[in-house]
Amino acid sequence: MFSSLWSFVKRHKKKFIFTGVMVSGVYLLGKYAQKKLKEVQEKEAAEYIAQARRQFHFDSNQRTCNMTVLSMLPPLREAIMTHLNSESLTTLLKTKPANKLEIWEDLKIISFTRTIVAVYSTCMLVVLLRVQLNIIGGYLYLDNSAGRSPTTPLAPPDVQQQYLSSIQHLLGDGLMELISVVKRAVHSSLSGVSLKQSLSLLDMEQQLSWIRAEVEGPSGRPLSWYLLSDDESALADQACGLTEYDVMTIRLLNETRDMLDSPDFSAVLAACLNRAFSRLLDNLAEFFRPPQGGSTPSSAPDSLSVVSLPLAKIVPIVNGQINNICSDAPSPFVQDLLMSDHMKKFAANVYETFSTPQELQK
Repeated sequence: MFSSLWSFVKRHKKKFIFTGVMVSGVYLLGKYAQKKLKEVQEKEAAEYIAQARRQFHFDSNQRTCNMTVLSMLPPLREAIMTHLNSESLTTLLKTKPANKLEIWEDLKIISFTRTIVAVYSTCMLVVLLRVQLNIIGGYLYLDNSAGRSPTTPLAPPDVQQQYLSSIQHLLGDGLMELISVVKRAVHSSLSGVSLKQSLSLLDMEQQLSWIRAEVEGPSGRPLSWYLLSDDESALADQACGLTEYDVMTIRLLNETRDMLDSPDFSAVLAACLNRAFSRLLDNLAEFFRPPQGGSTPSSAPDSLSVVSLPLAKIVPIVNGQINNICSDAPSPFVQDLLMSDHMKKFAANVYETFSTPQELQK
């Protein structure tokens, strides 16, 4: 029996060897496949966790952006009202001065100027802080990533503070220049319009379009100029006094300047301005509604085009709009800008750019 079994094995030895090799190969291949599958699963899990962590950090950063913008509205409003003080003129008018008409003309120009400046500067504030805080947010994400040395942060607290202080240009020299440009445009558009002349909401829209065309036209400064000084000495002055932070701060300012000069920034600022001026017209429309019981139904699409008010009545309406545009939190006007799709996409692109390690190798 055993001799027969041995003879059978010898006759089929090659088959047994081949089968054994095949079994071993399949086993090893299976083990290899399991190992690779585990590696892929671990890599996918790590990528998912990293992506979730990054998304959480981004979302948190956007909330910080929103709160920072809202906290900056009171000082912005105060700065505008200080430089364009219409309240002193209205107080003077109550004394019935001899030059009443001249004061009214000044009030007309100042009222329109400060409301339009409020729209421009609020949009600029929203977009500038979105750029700055997402640049900082991207670097902070990298600073907290695995493999980064805690002794060489990309955005130390002192650098962050000094970098973000550059917003003072918008509240200072930039705002003063913006006021000057807008005031010239308002004067050019409205100086010849009598206070007794009646204007409809469509007329108001046309006036705003003319003023915007002059402010944003190719002959003027780019809007980015009002946001951040492009003077090299000013950039150096803004840098932190501690030598080891100078280069970091100026680098952040230069990176911000590059972002402000980009087509994406111009597009998102233009979208914000269009949305903001549309919102301003919506606010004004409340004062141009036909009286209840009038012959023109208030729901008619063209009802607002047939209602006109003397410019003298429109001036105080326009004058008070700064309190809607730069209102304290919660500010519906600003929230509308913060939540726009253009703003969200732009913020995500800026954060993506500066939270990607490859950017550090440039």
